[in-house]
Amino acid sequence: MASLNTLRTKFGIVLSIIIALALLAFILSLKTEMGFSGNDPRVGVIDGEKINYSEYYDQYETIKSQNNMQESDEQQSAMLANAAWQALIAKHVLTPGFDRMGLRVTEPERLAMVSGQHPSQAFYNAFADPRTGEYSVAAISQFLAQAETNPEAANAWAQLNEQARLEREVQKYFGLVKGGVYVNSLEVARGVEAANKSFSGKWAGKKFSAVPDSLVKVSSGDVKAYYNSHKNQFKQTPSRTISYVVFEVSPTDDDLLALEKSVTEVGREFAAAEEVKTFVRANRNGKIADSYVSAAQLSDEEAKALMAGEMYGPVLKNNEWTMSRALDSKMVPDSVGVRHIVLPYAQEALADSLLTVLKKGGDFAQTAARYSVYDATAANGGEVGVLPFSAFTGEFAAALANARQGDIVKIASGDAIQLMQVYRADKPSKHVQVATITYPVEASAATRRDVHNQAGSFMVNAKGSAAAFADAASTAAVTPRVAAIAQGDRTIRGLEDSREVARWAYGAKEGDLSAIFNVGKDYVIATLTEIDDNEYAPLNKVSAQIRSQLLRDKKYDYIVKNLSGSTLAEQAASLGSEVEDFSDVTFGSFYVNGVGMEPRLVGAIASAEKGALSAPVKGLSGVYVFEVGDVKTDDKQTAEGEKVRAQAMAEGMAQQFAIPAIQQMAKIQDLRGEYF
Repeated sequence: MASLNTLRTKFGIVLSIIIALALLAFILSLKTEMGFSGNDPRVGVIDGEKINYSEYYDQYETIKSQNNMQESDEQQSAMLANAAWQALIAKHVLTPGFDRMGLRVTEPERLAMVSGQHPSQAFYNAFADPRTGEYSVAAISQFLAQAETNPEAANAWAQLNEQARLEREVQKYFGLVKGGVYVNSLEVARGVEAANKSFSGKWAGKKFSAVPDSLVKVSSGDVKAYYNSHKNQFKQTPSRTISYVVFEVSPTDDDLLALEKSVTEVGREFAAAEEVKTFVRANRNGKIADSYVSAAQLSDEEAKALMAGEMYGPVLKNNEWTMSRALDSKMVPDSVGVRHIVLPYAQEALADSLLTVLKKGGDFAQTAARYSVYDATAANGGEVGVLPFSAFTGEFAAALANARQGDIVKIASGDAIQLMQVYRADKPSKHVQVATITYPVEASAATRRDVHNQAGSFMVNAKGSAAAFADAASTAAVTPRVAAIAQGDRTIRGLEDSREVARWAYGAKEGDLSAIFNVGKDYVIATLTEIDDNEYAPLNKVSAQIRSQLLRDKKYDYIVKNLSGSTLAEQAASLGSEVEDFSDVTFGSFYVNGVGMEPRLVGAIASAEKGALSAPVKGLSGVYVFEVGDVKTDDKQTAEGEKVRAQAMAEGMAQQFAIPAIQQMAKIQDLRGEYF
């Protein structure tokens, strides 16, 4: 029967199918911690619709519940936040758009998806049998019976149907996009020619870098004119620019000596301790291993000490002091091959009955396939595999320590009972359970206070202006760094654990100085130097880029103006170049041998007539002239094959960019960074 928990585990597939783009994501804090005092701030705009905090938060919680996920790490939190944002885009952009287009999923269509007549990824992932991969309508019936009396299950069913509906509408939309794409006969003919022809010949050229900048002039008027005529090239995402300093917290020589002295004292006490487990548990840096390890799994020095019952360390390695003792030892197999049958903890009577049958010679594989509730191994006769003994912990290690080949043991652990058959047991060897105490090499509390005080003094001197910030940095002997935080960014590149710094930047005013942030082990202070909410990058920001482009254009004109001669050799001489060979150039080539990556030159060669001196070609890095000396024609591609290839590529590209195009037209603003 498909349980509610199973459905949760399999939820959330459609969002990744619908929208391949990953918008920048942010971690949510709890509503009550945000201090909004009843306000519901705007966290984004989607197609003119304001997205308030409450709507986004509710969507986030829904996605988290459906997927049975927690914000256990940065990556998982980002995935959840991204899925919530994508769901809101679907709600405010895709669904209304599909409705206006007349794209709807009728009730017969929905029933066809539920029945499997029209496959749905959403329903399949929730109700397919993991052992066979077959879609199970019976599992849906069982789940619907559960939903009749369980409101949570009923809500999950409604959400699943909504996902399936959206999935189907997107499929229909893609079908319309695909239907509008075609490849004409001229494209097919050109594709066949491009695939089947290869060109060889000679070339000469001159790099733009060989022309001194002083020989051409780019005026501010030229730069401005280019900017105005190519403004769409400079569209940008709103951003914040900060200058920040890092006060690094590192242990001093005194810290290192004090730590070594402390570790040495703890080491003497550890070596003398009779109750090793009690001693280790009383130390906040102590840890007792869950499993037993062999000498081969330890370093040579550690194995020599522990196997002889002696203490290892204290020793400094990998930037931490470590010491260890063997808490217990066992003679156990190095590796154990096992099969298992997993039953719910409440089915102990069944477990005992099966154990009796199996010990009398019952077929373990058939029993596992029939009774085990762990689908991942049940389909394979309960096969777990051959594992080192160190892979087993707790009740499993205790039960298998003395097991021999052919033994079947019953193990109750957690919310399950396992019947485990040993089909391989290697020769026993000594294994030990290790108790370890480690002390990382880090700054003392006194050193951290000193560095924090330095940061505090910096803050006093840095207030007021960018110049004061720079002067304070010079006085404190720290180097200011600059970071641009684009709308939607949740961290600062190159600065770990910097979410709080980015959040501060979104809410700060130009010239504001931040508090002292804990970033990793260090302290960070930032000042907001610029707020740029312009749709286009301002001229002063892109003038250097434009000037570089105009220099290349003018150098091209300069080179062509001085190009002379009626033969390739004469033109090469005027360029100060040698004539060199190229070969095996096709329309699909990425580069020309001897030249490098020059797409325009490749295109010119593939379009040239044999024996004709080319016009000058303006490449990425220079000006080129060439002659095609030989053209080879093969039969690599047929017209029919090219039509299939080109059509498939055109359809794929159209569908790939269909959703991003809709999002671009929706003019989405992601303003979550100020709050999350």
